[in-house]
Amino acid sequence: MSSKTKRIVILTEVELRKVISRLTSEIIEKVKNLDNLILVGIPTRGVDLAEVLGKELFCKTGLNIRKGIIDPTFYRDDQDRVGTRLIKATNIPTPIEKQEILLIDDVIYTGRTIRAAMDALYSWGRPQRVMLLVMVDRGHRELPIQPDFCGKKVPTSKNESISLRLNNVDNEEGVFIT
Repeated sequence: MSSKTKRIVILTEVELRKVISRLTSEIIEKVKNLDNLILVGIPTRGVDLAEVLGKELFCKTGLNIRKGIIDPTFYRDDQDRVGTRLIKATNIPTPIEKQEILLIDDVIYTGRTIRAAMDALYSWGRPQRVMLLVMVDRGHRELPIQPDFCGKKVPTSKNESISLRLNNVDNEEGVFIT
């Protein structure tokens, strides 16, 4: 990221680590049977966040929680507005029946990505329960979708952008408004 790009720090690396620790504690508390849980990341940063959460859950419980990826691109109702990007292969540990799915995304905005991800997920089967974890809820919802687990609520204007940066991908960590 160039030094000329103005950005506001929402969460520092230390604060982000604390939020991740809190979120994993909330998951452990809310999900009674972690063997039934599948962490499903939504590309792009949701996939990386699912990896980080999986490692943190392993550190706290000793359990290796299954992970998957769901790419909702072809299920979106607003492709003409958001455009398409390189598709990430959907990879879900199946079967998902009787499983608890935790959809993971970096930022929730209108709710359309999550709705599309749920449509994509249900094409793989009918899980026992679907929950949602987001690092940042920036408001401006167009659909009645709310996260079960939320790192931080950050009111934004529609022309701002929020980015989650993770060491394993970006060589820096934190949450920023640009």
